Amino acid sequence: LKLAFNKKFLDPATGVYLSNTQCAYALPLAFGLVPDECRQKVIDNLVNDILVTHKGHLSVGLIGMQWLMQVLTDIGRPDVAWTIVTQTTRPSWGYMIGKDATTIWERWDSDTRDPGMNSEALLIQAGNLDAWFYQTLAGINYDREQPGFKHVVIKPQLLGDLGCVKAHHDGPYGRIVSNWKREGDKLTMEVTIPANTTATVYVPAKDAASVTESGKPAVNAIGVKFLRMENSAAVYAVGSGVYRFQSVLSENVKGESK
Repeated sequence: LKLAFNKKFLDPATGVYLSNTQCAYALPLAFGLVPDECRQKVIDNLVNDILVTHKGHLSVGLIGMQWLMQVLTDIGRPDVAWTIVTQTTRPSWGYMIGKDATTIWERWDSDTRDPGMNSEALLIQAGNLDAWFYQTLAGINYDREQPGFKHVVIKPQLLGDLGCVKAHHDGPYGRIVSNWKREGDKLTMEVTIPANTTATVYVPAKDAASVTESGKPAVNAIGVKFLRMENSAAVYAVGSGVYRFQSVLSENVKGESK
C-alpha cells in the first residue's frame, strides 16, 4: 500500500505530493508513508508552504487539522506550530478571538462568507489544537509501547515567548500533572506521576549538573534516575510521586514569562 500510494501521489525528485497542500504533506507524515530518502524534502516542502507561501498560516480543513499540529511536533518543528498558533490574522484562532468569538467557528472565514451551510462547512470542528496544547506545550504523552498511561512521558516544549504552562490529565491510574515556568534562564517544572505507574521526564536544561529536584541535585534525588542528555534536555526515569525540578536553560530556550 505504501509503495502504491507513493507511486501514485509522490514525486520523489522534489518531495512534492500531488496537490502540493499542507494536508497532502501532513497525512503521509502522520501515517508513516513517506520514504526515508524523501522525508527531509517532504518536511521542507510542508514548512515552506506554511512559513513562506502562507506567511505563517495554516491552510488545512477538518481532515488536515486533526494531524497538522502534532505532525509538526513529531518532525522536530514545534516552532512552526507555535507560529501558526500565535497568528491573529485570518485564517487563525487568534483572528476568531479578535472578532469576539467565544467558540471555534465552523469555517475560518465565517465572518465574511454567506452564513448559510454548504459543502465546505464544519471545516475545523474536529481540529486537535487542544490535544497539541497538552502533548506539546505541557508535554503529557502516553508511551506507545505501554498504552493506557501505564508509563507516562513528560516532554514539554518551551516555545516562543511562552513563559508558563499549567496542565493535568486524569488518566486511568490517577492525575498526571505537568506545570512549568521559565524566568530568564531559570526553569521550574512541577510533575505528578500517579500510583502504579512510571514515567520518563525530559527537563530542558543546558546540562545535567544544573538540574535539581526538590532543592537537591537530581542525580541524588530519591526515585529519580538520570538516563541521558537529549536535545538540550536532561532525561530521567522516575516512579510515582510529586517532583519539583529546577534547571538552568541553554541559550536557545531562554524566555520571559508571558
